[in-house]
Amino acid sequence: MTRARTVRILLPLLALGACAPAGGGSAAPPGTEIQGERALRDLGVLAADSMQGRRVGTPGNARARAYLLGQLREMGLEPVGAGYEHPFAFTPRGGGAEARGINLLGKVTGTEDPDRYLVVSAHYDHVGVGRPAEGDSIYNGADDNASGVAALLEMARWFRANPPRSTVVFAWFDAEEAGLQGARAFVASPPVPKDSIVLNVNMDMVSRSERGELYAAGASKWPFLRPYLDEVAGRAAIRLLQGHDTPVPGPQDDWTMQSDQGPFHAAGIPFVYFGVEDHPGYHHPSDEVANVTPEFYAGAVRAIADAVRTLDRNADAIRRARAAMPVPAAAQ
Repeated sequence: MTRARTVRILLPLLALGACAPAGGGSAAPPGTEIQGERALRDLGVLAADSMQGRRVGTPGNARARAYLLGQLREMGLEPVGAGYEHPFAFTPRGGGAEARGINLLGKVTGTEDPDRYLVVSAHYDHVGVGRPAEGDSIYNGADDNASGVAALLEMARWFRANPPRSTVVFAWFDAEEAGLQGARAFVASPPVPKDSIVLNVNMDMVSRSERGELYAAGASKWPFLRPYLDEVAGRAAIRLLQGHDTPVPGPQDDWTMQSDQGPFHAAGIPFVYFGVEDHPGYHHPSDEVANVTPEFYAGAVRAIADAVRTLDRNADAIRRARAAMPVPAAAQ
């Protein structure tokens, strides 16, 4: 993540139950549950030293992408356009030679309105190898953002087994740490009609909170989203709070433009961003798998999946509410 922000996993990894259906009801059939054990395993692979911090354009970044591609093929996720890989070019911050990144996109086609889209995203790059701290120079990025990437994989698997009403595009963005470049490329040249994108749900840093608190930002910018987030918070196994979407008490407290939801918001597309508050591992070598909080992470993945399903089920109402809002709201 681009904003400025220890429990060792020795216990058995958690397996989440099925997402509670919106409005109550029975659990999903056996075998379709979101698996906490699998999400934590994916997180561990992506945050391993062998990935060398996943900096855009590096061999470690390519290894992470190859792992993700293998998972997308194994689950049978539909590609978007000609394939999963969507390359883009960008100018690094501060200038210099043109750089390249590769977004990964897959989808599950909606059962009721396949031409209506939700984009659910997480960035798979991090900051690479850097200044040593306490003898460690690999910035593994377990929470930032292997946590969101692994959660996105697990949600894609779940929606493959439980198809949504709208088409859900799952986007693993590259070069977020270089200035939200993957998300900017997606919004500048979307693979689906921009006017058909109902909203973006973005995850960045969702696995580490000793207080058990996850924030959902976006409803202050897009107020019609608040009732749906309240509904999800009421049944979540973690504390799901709303905030960090206004410049109070200071500009740094507004996360709107500080991760990949920013380009969507700037383009007038509503968003919900899920993330935790700052912790000592932010952009530090100590952001390792050993320091995530497993039980919280399991609950966070389940709550975010529930939010995506709830928003999907209310996509028509969200689209109507957005159409009734003045355009300048997107720039605020």
